[in-house]
Amino acid sequence: MGSRQVTSWQGKNITVAGLGVSGISAARALAGLGASVTVVDGGDSEGHRARAAELAGPGISVRLADAETLPEGTDLVVTSPGWKPDSPLFAAAAAAGVEVVGDVEIAWQLRGENAAPWLAITGTNGKTTTTQMLASILKAAGLRTAAVGNIGTPIIDVVLDEGAYDVLAVELSSYQLHWAPSLRAHSAVVLNLAPDHLDWHGSMEAYAADKGRIYEGNTVACVYNVADPATEKLVEGADVEEGCRAIGFTLGAPGPSMLGVVDGILVDRAFVENRHKNAQELAEVKDVNPPAPHNIANALAAAALARAFGVTPRAVRDGLRNFRPDAHRVAFVDEVDGVGYVDDSKATNTHAAEASLAAFEPVVWIAGGLAKGATFDELVQKSAKRLRGVVLIGADRALIAEALARHAPEVPVTDLARTDTGAMLAAVREAARLAEPGDTVLLAPACASMDMFANYNKRGEAFADAVRELAAGSAADAAKA
Repeated sequence: MGSRQVTSWQGKNITVAGLGVSGISAARALAGLGASVTVVDGGDSEGHRARAAELAGPGISVRLADAETLPEGTDLVVTSPGWKPDSPLFAAAAAAGVEVVGDVEIAWQLRGENAAPWLAITGTNGKTTTTQMLASILKAAGLRTAAVGNIGTPIIDVVLDEGAYDVLAVELSSYQLHWAPSLRAHSAVVLNLAPDHLDWHGSMEAYAADKGRIYEGNTVACVYNVADPATEKLVEGADVEEGCRAIGFTLGAPGPSMLGVVDGILVDRAFVENRHKNAQELAEVKDVNPPAPHNIANALAAAALARAFGVTPRAVRDGLRNFRPDAHRVAFVDEVDGVGYVDDSKATNTHAAEASLAAFEPVVWIAGGLAKGATFDELVQKSAKRLRGVVLIGADRALIAEALARHAPEVPVTDLARTDTGAMLAAVREAARLAEPGDTVLLAPACASMDMFANYNKRGEAFADAVRELAAGSAADAAKA
């Protein structure tokens, strides 16, 4: 892999775009390697000024309230993931012949001679869960690892801690992959592809192409989703190392060179001797938490990457058993009067909501928020038969209402126009009114949260609080009876 070239950064003028976590990490690392760093950010709030004051020091200057002008003498621009490719700063860099890369690219270039291999994960949905599952499996195998990239500790900080890890589980967004041209993973997976972030990428084709960069130069395995042919197409188009294999995962019975499910058992027909005849049991479906179909797919993808790295079947099973998902990801909150309440506030797009809805039946669905340019006809068509009722909230709820009127006109819909702090409680109470014992009330908004909440976490917390208030009221009513 080659040793770290510290002198290559000595005296270079580096512009870092963005005063967020990844930008601060990149600035400190590059200044520590001898570069002269200027951090630029369009913000000028009290928080921005506090971070700027903390960061500024030897080798680092910060320029606030100006994110468009390229500092004179810039040799390289390092961007934070969310900055759009058509940002004025990057146009100025292109005009000056200055390359733009991301923090993941810098991390890849900073790896030392004994750098830990990367097992890389991307996809429209399920990235974080799969990455955390993989890290849990690797830890169960006794390997020193961390879940990094789009989650956890900044990846530059991790690679600079040379020798601390045996292997890394790396979540990568399409933004990060766009800015990481030299990344070459040990093995990688694209979990799924659905329209998302098209305002950033410009088209579905460009979005898919950036996702597909994760397969470039893979050395052992390119893992794809059998149920999503677009992911296999990306594998077919990738330039990989000789001997690298295409490995599929499926919720059905696997063929050779696949992982899948047989009679409630996760099985491997890829990393076994004589895979045309043999299969290796890895774990039971009940070892996956929660055992919803899309999460079983996540588990199979994580298992495939772990097996590509040589992890034993027992470690796969133990890692899946040990794994606990983050909050607001198909999280059971409570049962009230025979109705289950499930928080999947993380379902911020239609693809995620579809997967969530497929895990339950019948469902009273709480949906709505910021649509981000999405359309809802396909989602409603596929999910209509599961719906007992729908409660709509948020700025773009009319788009979902229109799709329901076209494709599920018989499903009762409650449209809540309110956006005050009591709106979620009102939504939960309406859902409880529509639900019958045995149903599931599911918060899977299919939309972003920022019209009503700071983020999807706050939205999920509001839902859980509302369910607890509903449960308390039900208990009080029962005590009076």
